[in-house]
This record gives sequence, structure tokens and C-alpha cells, in this order.
Amino acid sequence: RSMNYPTFFDEVETIEMIDPLSNVLGAFEGGELTFNYLDVVKSAGHSCPTVAGAYLMTLKALKALYPHEKPVRGNIKVAFKEPMEEGVAGVIGNVISQITGATDKSGFKGLNGRFARHSLMDFSADISSSARFTRVDTGESVDVYYNPNVVPPLPDMQLLMQKVMGGTAEPEDIKAFGIFWQERVERILIENSDNTEMLRVEKV
Repeated sequence: RSMNYPTFFDEVETIEMIDPLSNVLGAFEGGELTFNYLDVVKSAGHSCPTVAGAYLMTLKALKALYPHEKPVRGNIKVAFKEPMEEGVAGVIGNVISQITGATDKSGFKGLNGRFARHSLMDFSADISSSARFTRVDTGESVDVYYNPNVVPPLPDMQLLMQKVMGGTAEPEDIKAFGIFWQERVERILIENSDNTEMLRVEKV
């Protein structure tokens, strides 16, 4: 393979979607497309508990909203309680936007009133969960709660992080830090993907 990355990226469950717009415009036959964790890592530029959590939140929410069919891209609204500029809300929003097509105002304006992607993402919403996913066609919603602190980093990673952030790390320290960092992401995505203490989905 041309890119070297942790092998667990390929073990993360994929997200199958139907994108009617891509079918009409001849990009994917039948509008069928698949997203994987590597796709969102390439767009985000990194793999971390936030990016991993955003991917898992989307995977689990779409399964709950579409239990017997493939989720429809552009038919999903997403709301966050934080403002876009606060904390990691923007990073999570970008990952979810990539998969679901939902954007706040920057998205596709549609073809003759169809296939619009803008105004499907809201920030500063009146919710208590990490994010709320809603089907546009049925109005069904699910709340997703994500707490990465349930899967803490190893103590060795904390020590190396101080060196890396303080500018005193040797090349081997930086490499070791990256390995420890991704080890935590792997535990989130693989070992704890069904851990309801870390991530749970509730119907609204």
C-alpha cells in the first residue's frame, strides 16, 4: 500500500450509505458508497479520540435511525449543544459532515430544490447530548452521548506528551508517543465500540 498507517484503521466497521445526488450526477452507480475510518482520518489530517468518536457516533446513530436500510446521505440533520468555535465541536462536525453530507451554510444548494445539503447542521442547540441526529423524512431523532475519558491514555503516553509538547522530545520519543496515542484510539474504536459507558445512543 502507498500509505503507511496503523493496521487497525482497516478493522473499523465501515459505513454504507445511499447518496441520491451522486447517482443523478453519475459519480456512484445507484448512489451506493462506503466510508471507512481511513477516509475521515485523511480529511481530518489526524487520528485522535475526537475523530474516532465522531466516526463512531455517526456509525451508531445511523444504525439506530436506519435499522433495516442504508442511511440516505442528505436526509440527516445533526445538532450540537456547543457553538461551532468551542472545544472540538467543529472537528466533530467536519467528520460527521463528510459522512452524512450535512452542513450548516456552506453545503450544496441543491438542484431545482432537491438534494440540498446546507442548513442540515446546527450548533448551540438546546440539547444535553453530544449530538442529535434526525431523519428529515420521518422526523425520528436519536441522541448520542460520547465520553472518551472512559478509555484513558496509558501513563507512559502522558509522560511522553509532556516531552513532545515541551519541545524536549527526541525522535524516538516522538515515534513512541505516536504509537501510544494510536493505541488509545484503537481501544476506543475496536475494543470499546460497544461500550455503552463510552458511547450510547438513545431515541428521543
